[in-house]
Amino acid sequence: MTPERNHRLTTVLNHRQPGLTVVLENVFDPHNISAVMRTCDAVGIQDIYILNNKIPPHKKWGAKSSSSAAKWLTIHQFTDPVACFQELRKHFAKVYTTHLSTDAVGLYDLKLTEPVALVFGNEHSGVSDEIIAMADGNFIIPQVGIIKSLNISVACAVSLYEAFRQKVAAGQYAEPQLPADHRATLKQEWGFLADE
Repeated sequence: MTPERNHRLTTVLNHRQPGLTVVLENVFDPHNISAVMRTCDAVGIQDIYILNNKIPPHKKWGAKSSSSAAKWLTIHQFTDPVACFQELRKHFAKVYTTHLSTDAVGLYDLKLTEPVALVFGNEHSGVSDEIIAMADGNFIIPQVGIIKSLNISVACAVSLYEAFRQKVAAGQYAEPQLPADHRATLKQEWGFLADE
């Protein structure tokens, strides 16, 4: 590995944020998933969760949309919502769904500096009632247009960049958040990927 590549991988790993993740529930289009992955990588998310209990598990992602982001992320796939949430609860204090409801709070009112998972539903019906019932609350992205929804990859990008803003302001990118041993393991794995 060249010194330049080593420096780049180290810098990226030092900015990874284990306290932030995305959960995609039954998202049909692999290109939407790949676009989300690209945004996750951009804001320093390492682990993402994909729950497919109503559609078949995805075998590949839309590489054109992701610019190969998938290979730099740790992707957890689930077919059982309960098992997915059991795993999420081990790592995240709060799980919020994107859902327009009377009790939904605005995105900018969420505290995104604590360990949090944001759930985005599929392109047609959104987050399921089952997942909403297991979550800690719902949030909406403020909008003033006639159409009251955004494409899932856009909604995810808007939400993650609000989390990015809050976490930068809180100094969470100033020091490494991933444990040193985890960073070392990923760096070794990435070193092989960089040579491909």
